[in-house]
Amino acid sequence: MKSQGMVYLVGAGPGDAGLLTLRGAQLLGRADVVVYDALVNPDLLRLAPKSAEIIFGGKRSKDHAIPQEDLNRLLVDKAKEGKIVVRLKGGDPYVFGRGGEEAEELAAARIRFEVVPGVSSVVAAPNYAGVPLTHREHCSSFTVITGHEDSKKDASSVDWRQIARTPGTKVVMMGAERIGPIAEQLVAHGMSPDTPVAMVRWGTLGRQQSLEGTLATIAGLAADAKLSAPAVAVIGEVVRLRSKLNWFERRSLFGRRIVVTRTREQASQLAGQLLERGAEVLEVPTIKIIPPKNQEAIAETLSGLNAYDWLVFTSPNGVTAFFDFFFKKFQDMRDIGGVRIAAVGPATAAKLRHLHLQVDLMPEEYLATKIVDALANYESIENLRILLLRAEAANPELPKLLEEKGAIVDDIACYQTVPETEDVTGVAARLLEEGADWITFTSSSTVENFHARFDLPSLLKKFPGMKTASIGPETSKALLSLGLKPALEAKSHDIEGLVTALEGLADAK
Repeated sequence: MKSQGMVYLVGAGPGDAGLLTLRGAQLLGRADVVVYDALVNPDLLRLAPKSAEIIFGGKRSKDHAIPQEDLNRLLVDKAKEGKIVVRLKGGDPYVFGRGGEEAEELAAARIRFEVVPGVSSVVAAPNYAGVPLTHREHCSSFTVITGHEDSKKDASSVDWRQIARTPGTKVVMMGAERIGPIAEQLVAHGMSPDTPVAMVRWGTLGRQQSLEGTLATIAGLAADAKLSAPAVAVIGEVVRLRSKLNWFERRSLFGRRIVVTRTREQASQLAGQLLERGAEVLEVPTIKIIPPKNQEAIAETLSGLNAYDWLVFTSPNGVTAFFDFFFKKFQDMRDIGGVRIAAVGPATAAKLRHLHLQVDLMPEEYLATKIVDALANYESIENLRILLLRAEAANPELPKLLEEKGAIVDDIACYQTVPETEDVTGVAARLLEEGADWITFTSSSTVENFHARFDLPSLLKKFPGMKTASIGPETSKALLSLGLKPALEAKSHDIEGLVTALEGLADAK
C-alpha cells in the first residue's frame, strides 16, 4: 500500500530568511515537494533536500503561475502520491494568504495537513521601518485591513466609516495601488488629513523602501517615489516614533545590493555578515567543489602521512576535502601522526581548529607564498617533507619557492573547482536584469568562473554603477587579467577584512 502523504502549510515570514520559524525550517529539511509563493525569500529553498521537487506557485495580482483551483488540486494529488508537501507561503498562511481556502480543500479530500504560523508583514514591515503598532503613549490597539479585495465582489466589504472611527493604528495590507482612494475615504469619514502615514515596501529586506507623509500627502509621495506592491501602509500617531526607532535602515550597508560569488557551502559566512549590516545579498555561486580527477594520488598520500613533517592547507575547502578522504580510510584522528600543520588565513585555521587540531603556523599576511617565509622563520626548510593539500590547477609558485629552499614537496590535489550553473532561486537571472552595487570575489577561481558564466566586462558595461570588490592580491590579479581594476581590495585578506572595506566606502558616502 502507498503511504499517505502530508501537506504542511508553512508561513515563510515577511522576507528576511532569518524570520522563518524553527518548525518551518525542520519541515523544509524533509520535504519531497515544495510549492512556494512569489513573496517567499528564494534562499529558503536551499533548506529543502536536493532531491525535492521545487514548484513555483506564486501569484502577483492577476498574474498567477498556477490558478488557485489548480494549485489546490496539485497539493491534493502530491499528497495522494504519499509525498511530504511543504506549501511555503509568504508571511502567515492565514493572514490574507488564502491558506484557509487551501486547508479547506485538503480537509475535503481527507488529506492530513498541519498549519505552521509565520511572522506576518503586518507586524514585521512596520517594525523594520521603526514603527511600533502599539505604544502606551499613543494607542493600545491596531486594526488590519486588506487594500486588495476579491475582484468578484460587487462592493467593498470594508466599512471605512467604522475604520475611520475606530481608535488605534490602522495597517493596510496590499494597498499600494489604492492608497489614494483609501486615504480619501478615511478623511471623508472623519480622520484628520494631518494623520501620519508610513508606507513600507519590501519590508525586512535590504531593498526595503520607506516613506512618510500624511493622509493628505501620502498618495502624491507614493506616486513620486514609484512605490508599488508589495507594500504595507501604517496609519496613526505611532508613525511619529519612526525618527527615533528606525533601527534597520541605519545599518552600515543598508540599501546596498551585494553579490556573493563563493560556493553555496561557503557563501553563508560572507552573506551572513553582509545581511547583519543591512545589505541586500544576491548569492550567485559560480563554483562548486567536487573530488579531484586523480583520486589515487590522495589515496597513496594517506598511506604515508607519517613520512611528512608538515601539512599545508591553503583554504577551508582543502581542509574539508582532505578530511573527507581521511575519515574514509581512518577511524581515528590520531592516525594523522605527529605531523605539524600550517594554514593560510584565519578561515582555514578555524576549520582545522573545529576538528580539534592545533595550527602550528599561520603567516601574518594571508597569501600562500608567505607560508615560505613563515616556515623559514620557524625552522630550516632544507630537507623538510611538506605536503601541500590544494585544489587542482593551483598556482605553481608555492611549491616552486619551497623547493628552491630545499624542501621535498608533494603537491596533492584533494578537490577541484568547477563552474556552478544552476539557478534554482532565480537570483542569477535577477542580477542580469537589475544589476547590483557590488560584486565580491574571494578567490581567483570565483573571478574566472563568474566571468565564464556572465562575461564580467560586459556585465559591468551594462550596469556602469556596479563595482568589484576583491579579498586580496591574488584575486585582484584575476580581475586585472580581464582588464578590470577592482574598486576595492581588502587590507586584511579575509571575510572580515572584505566586509570592513565595504563598510568603509559606505561610510565615506
